[in-house]
Amino acid sequence: MSTLRSIWNSPELRKRIGYSLGLLIIYRILAHIPMPGVDLTALRAFFANNELFGLLNLFTGGSLENFSLVLMGVGPYITASIIFQLLIVIIPRLEELQKEGEAGRQKINQYTRLLAVPLAILQGYGTLFLLQSQGIVPSFQPLQLVTVLITITAGSVFVMWLGELISENGIGNGVSLIITLSILAGIPSQLSQTFSLVDQTGIINLVIFAVLAIIVTIAIVYVNEAERQIPITYARRVRGIESKGGVATNLPLKVTMAGVIPIIFALSMMIFPPVAARFLQQVNSSFIQQVAEKTIELFANDTFYAVAYFVLVVIFTFFYTFVVFQPEQVAENIQKQGGFVPGLRPGRETAEYLAKVLNRITFFGAFFLGALAVIPFVVQSLTNVQTLVLGGTGILIVVAVTLDTMRQIKAQLVTRRYEF
Repeated sequence: MSTLRSIWNSPELRKRIGYSLGLLIIYRILAHIPMPGVDLTALRAFFANNELFGLLNLFTGGSLENFSLVLMGVGPYITASIIFQLLIVIIPRLEELQKEGEAGRQKINQYTRLLAVPLAILQGYGTLFLLQSQGIVPSFQPLQLVTVLITITAGSVFVMWLGELISENGIGNGVSLIITLSILAGIPSQLSQTFSLVDQTGIINLVIFAVLAIIVTIAIVYVNEAERQIPITYARRVRGIESKGGVATNLPLKVTMAGVIPIIFALSMMIFPPVAARFLQQVNSSFIQQVAEKTIELFANDTFYAVAYFVLVVIFTFFYTFVVFQPEQVAENIQKQGGFVPGLRPGRETAEYLAKVLNRITFFGAFFLGALAVIPFVVQSLTNVQTLVLGGTGILIVVAVTLDTMRQIKAQLVTRRYEF
């Protein structure tokens, strides 16, 4: 209560929080305004009966099943951000641009925004084609198709703009808050469906589900905050009568350094084969049609899907962790600043040590993320509760964004107290 009173007594912080809430409300209003010409009942039934696309619908907060004006949400922008994070490692020019500081990061962010536009068009067209193949969306005339694609693209750009406005003038990371709100928006409808079927589901199963949800949330908070502290000592430098340096600090290595990006990568890889198979079912070749049907049947098998999903998450966790954290580059930067790990020589020996430690903690983090990815299948098979989805991915995003927003609010409060 004292924290809430402090927030209320700070006009600047109160204004920032109100600004963020106002823009988030605008986004949720747009998410419930559907585009015309679509059978919403059939669309919602399709997403309810398809776990894969139901997860995608969860990330958009129901925008897909509502066929709303902001159909793709911030999906294209997230995809563009991931692409540029990978390109920075591959293209030296982008790596140099990132090292230029704030100006370089702004240029990369501008390139990311520009790439999000064609990605929104491609993802929108792919979604329309898939829904048309299921008989949910009618075949559009060329002019209608262009109009729908322009609307989808404009909606994605508008949501991306709202996210950046929240980041600049509000509190928290705007894009992350939009995703979090989209995930939380689906919980009330899931709860209402569950309580309407409480006699069929059973009270015991609901209690088991609630206990598992609490345990998973606690585990996510614990692992998300876990980090390995690498001691770093900076040598003392003497210039004339002045003595500088000699500071002992720590280099934190988070257990889940890759965040939810590996799960998004794995989800994209799991989506592609069945979607491509649905397209190939329309080819005038019996062999290709049989292969497509076998592929769809294979990915419809929950056991195969869970195992493949788990393996891909583990692989992508190692891959992405070493993309965002390069031991050689970190060791070089420490050496340039006059620092060293006690007991180790600067340079190559330090890089090998950092890589060894990172491998060990990433091993645990990778298996933890893999378990989070497949936990909905396990929980639904144990509790037989089909109307609620215990998505470890969604909880991980909500927990991470909530903790980050809380830190920003506390930092703002500390700043205000220091000023006074």
